[in-house]
Amino acid sequence: MVVTKASIIGDILDAAPETAPLFLEIGMHCLGCPASRGESLEEACYVHGQDADVLVEKINAVLAKKA
Repeated sequence: MVVTKASIIGDILDAAPETAPLFLEIGMHCLGCPASRGESLEEACYVHGQDADVLVEKINAVLAKKA
């Protein structure tokens, strides 16, 4: 799996639950909320005032270690 800014949060968490701490550390504490699980990374980062590119890099680094 390769994550982009268009990736859906719920899909990422389903495929790689170990990425949850990356969301939590930037203030995305609503991971269990049905609405947030349907958001793209870009949408969620915008709402939380975070850089989506940075989060994408971090998530893909975790996924690369898993492969």
